[in-house]
Amino acid sequence: MEDPDKKTEVVLLACGSFNPITNMHLRLFELAKDYFHETGKYKVIKGIISPVGDAYKKKGLISANHRVTMAKLATKNSDWVEVDDWESSQSEWLETLKVLRYHHQKLLSPDPTNSLQNAIPLTKPGRKRKQEPNRHDPVKKKNQSPDIKSVPQVKLLCGSDMLESFGIPNLWKSEDITEIVQNHGLVCISRAGNTVQKFIYESDILWRHKDNIHLVEEWITNDISSTKIRRALRRGQSIRYLVPDVVQAYIEKNNLYSPESEDRNAGVVLAPLQKHASDSKN
Repeated sequence: MEDPDKKTEVVLLACGSFNPITNMHLRLFELAKDYFHETGKYKVIKGIISPVGDAYKKKGLISANHRVTMAKLATKNSDWVEVDDWESSQSEWLETLKVLRYHHQKLLSPDPTNSLQNAIPLTKPGRKRKQEPNRHDPVKKKNQSPDIKSVPQVKLLCGSDMLESFGIPNLWKSEDITEIVQNHGLVCISRAGNTVQKFIYESDILWRHKDNIHLVEEWITNDISSTKIRRALRRGQSIRYLVPDVVQAYIEKNNLYSPESEDRNAGVVLAPLQKHASDSKN
């Protein structure tokens, strides 16, 4: 028998629009948990859903308030997956790396007020302001921790589409990708026969850190997506059994998805593309 005390504890963090959350989003957590436990080396202690904020400006993105509420309804009966609204409550769009750093810091610091001070810009002048550039830096914090083994690893849980989005110009900063895969790690759920391995092979950054990228094959295929859910709703078609019943009821009660809502942010450049394109010019 494996000694449970020797297993590395893992927290799975899923970032995304969750517009709306679907049964597939929830399945990602179960698939990843099964994978890690079957290795005998890891113990998954928590799953976190972090919906993106409204400032992301994605086409058809309804308000974070509704998306967070639906995610909370969907996970109400889960004993290990929870919803965190820190990212969605920020007035500006946050890079995924900063969200990972925030949750890593939260695990390092039992006092949540400390983790907040380290994760979001401090407005008060004084000594702490000088530390602000390193407020997210988990590497510098590691050396100060008395027992690194006891700190769970926060790994980014995603589907193959997110992993392959690393190749879209200006969507991600290469240094962010490096820190994500090097310091945290990726858990990518992909369909059997998917080309994710080829994508990793063709990326020098991902190949260099391939040992920290966990590929989980989804043998029971599930092609549910938020985009398809919204399309069905616009056409007056049933979405039952594609999303949790409580989510369907909430959508119907609030009349959330329509041709009008799908046009929201139409013609607006996605926040990361805006930011990284302007950064590259400076």
